Amino acid sequence: MNTYELNLCGLKRELPIVRIDDDTSIASFVILGDVELVHVAAKELVKKIKDIDYIVTAEAKGIPLAFEISRQLGMNEYIVIRKSVKTYMNDPLCEIVQSITSRGCQHLYLDEADAQKLKGKRICIVDDVISTGESLKAIEKLVTRAGGDIKSKVAILAEGDAAKRNDIYFLGELPLFNSEPEV
Repeated sequence: MNTYELNLCGLKRELPIVRIDDDTSIASFVILGDVELVHVAAKELVKKIKDIDYIVTAEAKGIPLAFEISRQLGMNEYIVIRKSVKTYMNDPLCEIVQSITSRGCQHLYLDEADAQKLKGKRICIVDDVISTGESLKAIEKLVTRAGGDIKSKVAILAEGDAAKRNDIYFLGELPLFNSEPEV
């Protein structure tokens, strides 16, 4: 299996290169279970987050990062935008998104109770990797519809053209591959 060596915040990780369609492969970055990387990345991202009331992320891979950033900021709560409607949700807001790592359209849901918490509050959106930015755009729409004021957007990595954006603070870049590279 071909891999890509990621060097980030003094840590090294070997990321498997996976094909996502006929023309494109990515270095698969999954933070789930990587306590060390999440802790170190959160410590660096916290330095760029100022004057916010809530951290917002989408399930699932952003959750450990949102938790750790919230913990380091001394916050008692963060908001998770869900990918399906749960039985406890009442009148959720919904946005449809097509992201690079999901097959087909995906729905994102913000519970009405969480939406009420965001109204008039300063928000930081947290994600693990920003690729096309479509998921981020859907999260922004949900937060804005709920009346939240987005103050910052942070991610561990930006992939492909997302690395050219200046509205997101991120710690490193991931390349996109036109085909699986020779190692």
